[in-house]
Amino acid sequence: MDEAFVRSRISQLRIKKGVSEYRMSTDLGHSKSYIQSISSGKSLPSFSEFLYICEYLGVTPVEFFDAGIEDPQSICKLRDFAKQLSSEDLAALLNMAERLADK
Repeated sequence: MDEAFVRSRISQLRIKKGVSEYRMSTDLGHSKSYIQSISSGKSLPSFSEFLYICEYLGVTPVEFFDAGIEDPQSICKLRDFAKQLSSEDLAALLNMAERLADK
């Protein structure tokens, strides 16, 4: 992974979330141009700030860096719902996922 991937992935996930660079910057407690400076290549977030960005975008760091996951936010939501299910309901969800994957 390189810096260009980090910048691109932040932009991709921000757009998928439906927020502007300005709003994301201010939501994270920074100046209005913070995310724009990352997107344009002027800066990169610190590690702790990267973790806040992941939380804001609704993804784990692992999901952030997995370029093969097209919609990590939905996967994260699905995982959170699955944690609340009974064993029986979780088995039913797995069964349905397997059937959908076979299509």
